[in-house]
Amino acid sequence: MRKVLGALGGLVVFALLWEGYKAVGDPEGTAVLGVKVLPRADDLSMPHLWTVAQRLGRPELTGGRPVWQVVFDACLFTLGVTAVGFVAGTAIGFVLATLMQRFRVVERGLLPYVVLSQTVPLVALAPLVAGWSGALSFGPYPWQDWMTVAVIAAYLAFFPVAVGLLRGLQSPSASGVELMRSYAAGWWRTYGKLRLPAALPFLFPALRLAGAAAVVGAVVGEISTGTRGGIGRLVIEYSREATSDPAKVYTAMLGAAVLGLVVAGAVSLLELPLMRHRRRLAWADPAKLVGPGWAKGKVNVV
Repeated sequence: MRKVLGALGGLVVFALLWEGYKAVGDPEGTAVLGVKVLPRADDLSMPHLWTVAQRLGRPELTGGRPVWQVVFDACLFTLGVTAVGFVAGTAIGFVLATLMQRFRVVERGLLPYVVLSQTVPLVALAPLVAGWSGALSFGPYPWQDWMTVAVIAAYLAFFPVAVGLLRGLQSPSASGVELMRSYAAGWWRTYGKLRLPAALPFLFPALRLAGAAAVVGAVVGEISTGTRGGIGRLVIEYSREATSDPAKVYTAMLGAAVLGLVVAGAVSLLELPLMRHRRRLAWADPAKLVGPGWAKGKVNVV
């Protein structure tokens, strides 16, 4: 309930700041020492929030569908692409983090390049991915434009998962690792019973960042590659009408923001049962973590 009230309170504060600045701000932009530091407060640049809400209910074109329905369909398309990119990026991040934790030489050789990969601008990357993948096909199925967008989303999503999970896998204390060794637990059992549960508090914040990054990657990928049907393309199309219908532009931006919140909320729902399982595991009998062999005296102690 506190989280819900906090989120609603944040929306109220944002609305008050928006309308308050629109009421007292300079229509030409607020300047300090001759430098404009705040945007213009006119109706063309900052329409009233209720004007944006009303625009959602009106038809996109004369006799067409309501704007909210167009934005909703576009968000569904981008959500599907984002989900594919998020899953692929998370899987890649898991594999990289596991390899870097298992082999020290892999961490020293790979981690700098993982960090360096995030310095490549997406605007330059998207055309390259589209060009490389244009000749690919899966048997009778050619490469689709949405797959390029999913690759870009995965490219942004894998980084926080790889770095966050690596930090979590390295978080168990030396005494905990030695305890598992004393039970003759191998690396995989130590990974599944000690390191991975200990990494969950680091993993889920990383997953939320990965979800938000995947949404950004999908939107930018749609804009850069010209993929139709998504919210990114809708932002570009509505921006062409910014002069005559400024509220329409903000409806697409609102849809993109809500999409990011939906992805982050889905990750939070996944976090609840797994964190409960981790708390139960923390109170479990250590002998149960390595199976019945320990209780029967069949495990060699080193």
